[in-house]
Amino acid sequence: MYAEPPLRPGTGPARPWLEIVIPARNEERRLAAGLAKLSAAISALPVSVAVVVIDSASEDRTGEVVRRWPAGSVPVRLVRCDRPGKGAAVRAGLLATTAPYVGFCDADMAADPVAILSAVGLLLAGDRVVLGSRSHPESDVEDRHTAIRRVGAAAFRAATRAIVPGIGDTQCGFKFFDGDLARAAAARLRVSGFAFDVELIARCVQLGATPVEIPVRWRDVDGSTFSVWRHSLSSFAELAVAWRALRLRPSAADPVASGWLADGQADSEDVPGGAGKATSGCAGRPARRQHSR
Repeated sequence: MYAEPPLRPGTGPARPWLEIVIPARNEERRLAAGLAKLSAAISALPVSVAVVVIDSASEDRTGEVVRRWPAGSVPVRLVRCDRPGKGAAVRAGLLATTAPYVGFCDADMAADPVAILSAVGLLLAGDRVVLGSRSHPESDVEDRHTAIRRVGAAAFRAATRAIVPGIGDTQCGFKFFDGDLARAAAARLRVSGFAFDVELIARCVQLGATPVEIPVRWRDVDGSTFSVWRHSLSSFAELAVAWRALRLRPSAADPVASGWLADGQADSEDVPGGAGKATSGCAGRPARRQHSR
């Protein structure tokens, strides 16, 4: 149960009260199924929810999947981000939103989007950062990762505690936020790769939020663009970048001053059922909470 979301009064189309960002790099094969699963979950919410797909420098027909997506009750908008990296894509997507509440999910919907109902309930009740967590005791997780990846993930989790102590799972691709908070945090992001989640959470904490972790149903889906051999070292290096950036004075860490925006511009285009065009281009100790179903 949750209160009704804020809707803009008037007779015209309502401003979305929730926008969900999907970063997608070379996701031609998996994106349609992910959009269908997300749309089914969204159907349980009040109207005026929109989806923003970020084509993250894809070399396949990811953008074409969105362009051909049929118009329906859930508008789907395509944003092209030519700067590679999952963090760059999510950042561009969050900065392209205007809704009071925002979130992002992975294109494969490995975390069942039905948990969006729980996330929305907490946001409407006043929480500002809601994180899907595979570490939550009530989560249902199917793990088909190799032993090497599991060891690497454990080492990465240990390293994240220097930046966001108390968070059980920083990397689950299911996070929802107060919109203004998310945009303010995203504007300051310096990490553009897979480790961006850690910096994003830390930025939100710096801005006064207390993250709450919720259980998810998580299933491993073939086709992930993350590679243990290609991305592990860079992810640890990104943690060092985040740790340093979070300790800089705000003016020095300002992405506008550093040129981040100039390098990371993103362009939006209309697609069937879309919602118009847009362009887009901290470390405290979080008092972690876990929320049960």
